[in-house]
Amino acid sequence: QVTLEESGGGLVQFGGSLRLSCVVSGSLFIIDDMDWYRQTLGDQRELVASISSGGSTSYADSVKGRFTISRDNAKNTAYLQMDSLKPEDTAVYYCHAAGRRETFIRTPFNAWGQGTQVTVSS
Repeated sequence: QVTLEESGGGLVQFGGSLRLSCVVSGSLFIIDDMDWYRQTLGDQRELVASISSGGSTSYADSVKGRFTISRDNAKNTAYLQMDSLKPEDTAVYYCHAAGRRETFIRTPFNAWGQGTQVTVSS
């Protein structure tokens, strides 16, 4: 089984920084794209940033210039560096990975972490 675990969330003041980490564990898998989503209670989950296996990135307009997504393929880990944080960034942040099982049949998968809370005070 492929599992994801986020860490690095917490309480930070306006303008502060946090770095989230997402570690993918398991065996016999290949990760293609990795993404960070966020969700506020009562709202739908929002795509924040994406990174491909080759390192191509994309960002939501609301975080461009402030957030940076990266990954270490050797460690099966993705990161989200969040700078100049604003109260509207407050949410539960979820890591998502899309990949394939390293089996006879390359079964695709989509895996989600449990989420980590980010709270930005005003």
